[in-house]
Amino acid sequence: MSNFRMIDRVTKFLLPPSVEEWLPARHLARFVVEVVESLDLRAMVGSYRGSGSASYHPAMLLALLIYGYATGVFSSRKLERATYDSVAFRFIAGNDHPDHDTIAAFRKRFSKQIEALFVRVLTLAREMGVLQMGTVALDGTKIHANASRHSALSYEYAGKLEAQLKQEVAELLAEAKAADAADLPDGLSIPEDPSTSSGGVARRPPEETGRSAGEDRRAGQGALRARKGGVRSQDGRARGQARRDRQEAGRQAAAAADARPLAQGSDQSDR
Repeated sequence: MSNFRMIDRVTKFLLPPSVEEWLPARHLARFVVEVVESLDLRAMVGSYRGSGSASYHPAMLLALLIYGYATGVFSSRKLERATYDSVAFRFIAGNDHPDHDTIAAFRKRFSKQIEALFVRVLTLAREMGVLQMGTVALDGTKIHANASRHSALSYEYAGKLEAQLKQEVAELLAEAKAADAADLPDGLSIPEDPSTSSGGVARRPPEETGRSAGEDRRAGQGALRARKGGVRSQDGRARGQARRDRQEAGRQAAAAADARPLAQGSDQSDR
């Protein structure tokens, strides 16, 4: 007899009630949050007016972007989705869910500061002995071999490493900008009104139509083909009429051309 673990999607508090307990102690998301919270964000915080509805804290949005970009999540839509689907992103967002417009606006508004702070986070990570942060290498492997012959603490090597990190961050931010410009749906949401098919034909329950779901689907497809066929037949009739009009105009022009010599001969005989 088979023995399977029970699938239970109903029991409440399946996860620990505190987001602090959701991730392992050495998870990258924890590290990003701790480093971001140690940064000087007074310029960012001071740019908010403080009036109206409460805003998401820049520290949370910055950590969300840094962790997302470092792990290959660039689209603001996908970042929003991740705050629902991913435990790591839920931890960073404090179980909150900033929408994609808010995330994209934050990136655009503070793009220069985000770039500098991102480089600072990577630099601090390397100083703490982290050699890989998500997809970003921090060990200087992209620097030419002869640049790392001497001590890693040399001024020249440190300058080249910083330049490498700046270049990587610039590329990540450019990719995020391109992803938001494309603004493609993440493909993980169903339509809000599943009762309407893609062709715009409202679906009625099988008990109302007396047909099975397969018969309803075939009927809807037939109606859609009929509409397309009607459009094509209208186009065909219009093209046929235009062709007949051109032929008639050609015949009239030919008849007029034939009539001109006869008229000229008649004039000459009269004279």
